[in-house]
Amino acid sequence: MGIFDRFTRTNDEQEQKKLEEGLEKTRTSFFGKLDRLVRGKDNVDAEVLDELEEVLVTSDVGVDTTLDIIQHVEERVAQDQYVSTQELNRLIRDEIAKLMLEDAPERPADFDAPLPDKPYVIMVVGVNGVGKTTTIGKMAYRYKQAGKKVVLGAADTFRAAAIEQLDIWAERAGVPVVKQKHGADPAAVAFDAVESAESQGADVVIIDTAGRLHTKGGLMEELAKIKRVMGKKVTAAPHEVLLVLDASTGQNAIRQAEEFTNSVDVTGLALTKLDGTAKGGVVIGVSHEFQVPVKYIGVGEDLDDLQVFDRKGFVEAMFEGVER
Repeated sequence: MGIFDRFTRTNDEQEQKKLEEGLEKTRTSFFGKLDRLVRGKDNVDAEVLDELEEVLVTSDVGVDTTLDIIQHVEERVAQDQYVSTQELNRLIRDEIAKLMLEDAPERPADFDAPLPDKPYVIMVVGVNGVGKTTTIGKMAYRYKQAGKKVVLGAADTFRAAAIEQLDIWAERAGVPVVKQKHGADPAAVAFDAVESAESQGADVVIIDTAGRLHTKGGLMEELAKIKRVMGKKVTAAPHEVLLVLDASTGQNAIRQAEEFTNSVDVTGLALTKLDGTAKGGVVIGVSHEFQVPVKYIGVGEDLDDLQVFDRKGFVEAMFEGVER
């Protein structure tokens, strides 16, 4: 019995369907490569394993994760003496499932779950262009739909359009924004946002931050300053540091994750634009290679197209329609 035989769907059926549709390009690309690999071959030998390694790497699974998968497949082949290429899909599916479930067996809390602190402060980080502001707007909407009072903080004061973009998303989500003029001290804006959220009795405050700076100071030092300043107002703030990555950039997303996790106390990851890319394998890589859980994935442009990441649901969607 494979690990998939024990799976049950934990996502809402509509969200799972949307996830399956969002992963269609990734699924088609990956299994197209796999089909070409095994075509005309009867069993999994050293040559197939070498080519499988290339398929996984070029599918943006990541080098370290690929090597782990290959090692496990090699062990299985050695144990069984003979594994047919027809069994390879199931074998890869099981190994990916095991990796993702071993990394983080618990599903992150839904937006309607009770929060451990009030206001619950989330600082969102990531380079420009990854969908950071969009993700914040969607998070605000989902929290509000769950009955929570939300305040946003426009602490990306270095990019001219950042405040205006956050304003637009805040209006769509129906939540207030604390902001200052372009070029203001980001830490001061973050402090004001936390203070405002506290005075309003808000449940959640989400802080937008810069993806790069126009000053001589380093981005990581600026993010550390924002954290320190917020912590003076609310103990232990921020309670979460969410790193947003663009899944469509593939290996570049893994490099960004490495840079940020080495410099900032990242507590969770959000991967955006999964619906428009064939590089969804990067979710497997970042989930396995970093000691940080993937919390959210973006599978569309609508306000409700941000999903709490469910590893079981993701692997099911990744292998939807594949013979088990």
